[in-house]
Amino acid sequence: HVQLVESGGGSALAGGSVRLSCAASGYTFNTYSWFRQAPGQEREGVAAIDTGDGSTYYLNSVEGRFTISHDNAKNTLYLQMNSLKPEDTAIYYCATWGVGLLESSYAYWGQGTQVTVS
Repeated sequence: HVQLVESGGGSALAGGSVRLSCAASGYTFNTYSWFRQAPGQEREGVAAIDTGDGSTYYLNSVEGRFTISHDNAKNTLYLQMNSLKPEDTAIYYCATWGVGLLESSYAYWGQGTQVTVS
């Protein structure tokens, strides 16, 4: 049984930083990602990582501001978000066993954590 539990969400001022964590249990996969969904909008892929070769993928609007990483020993996924903007406000979800930022390909999802930027 695969379980993903996000933490670290909350409120931040524009220009500030937040770090999200996603603890995985039950199995280890090579691909992990972060998605987000703002009110009234569709869920979109933010960042993805392939822990096999270390490759990363980012949504254009967050590249250079967000960094995805994975701690193999802790089996925990992270998203460091810097230079936050109000448009980054959304519920952020971690996911695993999928391909890049293709939402429909991911099999396992966390429950989501709210990030609000004002």
